[in-house]
Amino acid sequence: MADNKIRLQKFLSEAGVASRRKAEEMIRNGLVKVNGAVAQIGDSVDPKRDTVVVSGKKVRKESNMRYILLNKPRGYVTTTDDELGRKCVTELVRDVKERIYPVGRLDRVSEGALIMTNDGAFANAMMHPSKHVPKTYRVTVRPEITSEQVDILSTGVEIDGRLTAPADVKILSKEEGRAVLEIVLYEGRNRQIRRMCEALNLEVAR
Repeated sequence: MADNKIRLQKFLSEAGVASRRKAEEMIRNGLVKVNGAVAQIGDSVDPKRDTVVVSGKKVRKESNMRYILLNKPRGYVTTTDDELGRKCVTELVRDVKERIYPVGRLDRVSEGALIMTNDGAFANAMMHPSKHVPKTYRVTVRPEITSEQVDILSTGVEIDGRLTAPADVKILSKEEGRAVLEIVLYEGRNRQIRRMCEALNLEVAR
């Protein structure tokens, strides 16, 4: 008989429960059971035969995959649930019956295209650093930006002791006291563009 088992954290990720890293945390915290027994890091499961329960709820791998491109407005956090009670992007897709979740992040005061899906394998392929999937942003900064600052943003800015990966940066328009940039990132760190600009004393207005 063929071995159809996969790592438990991979199963949870592809079922849309959480990212692999978050799934590992849930396993370590004893929140996951397989066939009634508390799971351990390193466990594998057969998706067709084993029963997986997370925090008392049975996990079913979705057979109907959904992919939504959402224009995220400002004021929403990119998460499925927020402990501070802030508005979540999932509130914008309440009419979708499948349990979908955001791929990547846009911070609360940012807006733009956000993919939401229940396809864990697709989400992992989009977000994994080794894939270097480009992400394009239109950014308004204050005050005016110099060519030297553009070069630094392009070649790498030190954040938390590590340089950011090379980025494509160009000025779309410039006027007194502000400039509009197009920035293409090939990695995804927390609040990366805002932190890159802050390091160069540039305020991100939008």
